[in-house]
Amino acid sequence: MTLERSLINLRYNLRSLITGRLWLQVILAMILGVGFGILIGPASGYVDADLSELIASWIALPGKIFLLGIQFIIIPLIIASVIRGIAAGEESENIGRLGISTILFFIATTIIAVVIGLGMALLIKPGAYIDSALLQSIIPESAPAETENMAAAGLPAVKEIPDLLTSLFPRDPLATFVSGNMLQTVISAIIIGVAMLAMAPTQRRPILELLESVQTVCMVIVGWVLKFVPYAVFGLLANIAARVGVSTLLAATVYVATVLAGLLLLLLIYVLIVMVMGRIGPLTFLSEAREVMLLALSTSSSAAVMPLTLSTAEKKLNVRSGIARFVIPLGTTINMGGTALYQGVATLFLAQVFQVDIGISGMILVVVMATSASIGSPGTPGVGIVILATILESVGIPTAGIALIMGVDRILDMCRTSVNVTGDIAASITLNRLIPEEGEAPATVLQEATVPVKDEPQG
Repeated sequence: MTLERSLINLRYNLRSLITGRLWLQVILAMILGVGFGILIGPASGYVDADLSELIASWIALPGKIFLLGIQFIIIPLIIASVIRGIAAGEESENIGRLGISTILFFIATTIIAVVIGLGMALLIKPGAYIDSALLQSIIPESAPAETENMAAAGLPAVKEIPDLLTSLFPRDPLATFVSGNMLQTVISAIIIGVAMLAMAPTQRRPILELLESVQTVCMVIVGWVLKFVPYAVFGLLANIAARVGVSTLLAATVYVATVLAGLLLLLLIYVLIVMVMGRIGPLTFLSEAREVMLLALSTSSSAAVMPLTLSTAEKKLNVRSGIARFVIPLGTTINMGGTALYQGVATLFLAQVFQVDIGISGMILVVVMATSASIGSPGTPGVGIVILATILESVGIPTAGIALIMGVDRILDMCRTSVNVTGDIAASITLNRLIPEEGEAPATVLQEATVPVKDEPQG
């Protein structure tokens, strides 16, 4: 009887611990999903390959439904958030400053990320641990043609850049919203929001009220979808673990460790920026952002977690809605620091594997290309591989080497997406402090240490 009572108490305590803690539910789902995926994978020997693939497909169904649910509301949520963030949030004199500051923040942190990736690869030299025999067994004969086709769709020539810049601007906003092009959608919403600032308040109020209602509806749907997050995480990771297997990961362990070490360092830089510029303690920041980071880790899509990122920035970290609804949708589109870091590591890793000396000029080219290609790439799973093929082709590294890292790319994609969304939150916190509200003086790092003069005018 005592044992039974103890078991009941244990079950009650565990339920109380887990209930209401989404981050803990996600962690448990991740552990169980990976374990179940390895168990049903062909490498375990318990299930044959065909049955394993069938089970993996079905077990991933909740995750696929979750992603579809987010995609269902992501475009209307971005449109409503960006337009209201501009027209109802910040004053018109701050919009230009906010836009320039946001883009400069993302460019600077992306360059830092690439440099970190190159530095980690030079320090650890992960390519030296790959056996040439393993290289020949992993890379199939058809790989060169496939990866060259991927590279062919890469960066444009100099003469094509004006046409590329022109293509960024939407011709028809309705067609853009329907197409789902994230960058053009954000640009369209920014144009409409800035145009609404020129309208009289009485004229723009009905539109803002409509957009507020759209936002509310989207967040209600997000609330429904988030109830399935643990099941989605379990299914997605079980599917990945069953298909990838442990052996593929072990074949490139040092490379994976190098990328993860670089991503951890980039994460620490974001935490330092928040601590210095945003005056928020590291533990507080990571504690409030953990649900977003874990969800991004499991979905590999910064766009899929954007609603939760917005909610976290506004409600938990007290970022003004005008800042959060401008910076975070824009960051979801152009802030790919984790992806750029991964491309730096992968480029030098494959250069070491194929014994190609790209030199200082090649590294500078990698920094420029990885930064420019990452900014504007869609926040969807797998896009980093296409960008990587372009960079490899440009610095003279065989693109066939992508087959060597393809097996572990999904795992690294999860990690770099988590760092990307952390960067979005860090940017919103930093700019929330640097861009003043109406009637406030701009915040500075030393502002809190300065005693203001009583009769000194503010603003």
